Amino acid sequence: MQNAIEIEHLKKYYGEVKAVDDISFTVKQGEFFAFLGVNGAGKSTTISILCGKEQSDGGTVRIEGLGQENLDEVKKRLGVVFQDCVLDRPLSVYDNLRYRAALYGITGQAFEETLKELCALFDLTPILKRPVDKLSGGQRRRIDIARALLHRPNILILDEPTTGLDPQTRKSVWEIVHRLRKERNMTVFLTTHYMEEAADADNVVIIDSGKILANATPLELKNRYTGDFITFYNAEEEELKALGMPYEKVGKTYRIEVANTEKATELVLKYPKIFRDFEITKGKMDDVFLAVTGRRLEQ
Repeated sequence: MQNAIEIEHLKKYYGEVKAVDDISFTVKQGEFFAFLGVNGAGKSTTISILCGKEQSDGGTVRIEGLGQENLDEVKKRLGVVFQDCVLDRPLSVYDNLRYRAALYGITGQAFEETLKELCALFDLTPILKRPVDKLSGGQRRRIDIARALLHRPNILILDEPTTGLDPQTRKSVWEIVHRLRKERNMTVFLTTHYMEEAADADNVVIIDSGKILANATPLELKNRYTGDFITFYNAEEEELKALGMPYEKVGKTYRIEVANTEKATELVLKYPKIFRDFEITKGKMDDVFLAVTGRRLEQ
């Protein structure tokens, strides 16, 4: 499998602030890749360099084998959905998409055919003539993604694409993205605050203070940084103290972490009266991120 993105020893400094501090990683063609970090970790700076919006202070970036000296060609390979809406709000949805398509030389009948395809994907027909500033956040986000796909890019970069959206709209957005990825073998590069979105990634990189702290599949990260969790329902805190283990109160439940399922089974057999109503689950990406960085991602 070829590399869609190759980053080697990338650096970007703002005075004494090392926004990106000598990072290296690759993203395979057709891969769903998650790039995780708190605000200020270096994610958006890396994306800005990938897209040619900013110059690096060192290192190399290659997009499908092309370096930054081929920036015009690189931009044709990339579709980017930024955190903030980049649509012209006073204009209609149709005009926004038409003007954007023209920048890629997509005009006339070619644009109408592309628009028809995107309308089917994103259910845009009922809102094509409406001004963008009269739409809901979820509708604007769908148009943002449609805009990024006008020129059929090989790589789709999603920078916090579902922040602020309701769960149903987030689900709809991801259904479309994953469908396109499978149909077109499109590479998806994601930054997100929603850990459940990263859990489905083929590979995850965690960045903090400009440095990469972890780089592996979600399963490998879970096995390396978390164990199993036992959640107790309808338990008394005094009962949990009898286990002699650290525990965490989560709402009306209590949770303890164990090394693996075997250790959980030992506890069940040793303290059967405490284990009246419980479940054992694997660690989640939230737990991985906390273990790697010492903090949780804010949503």
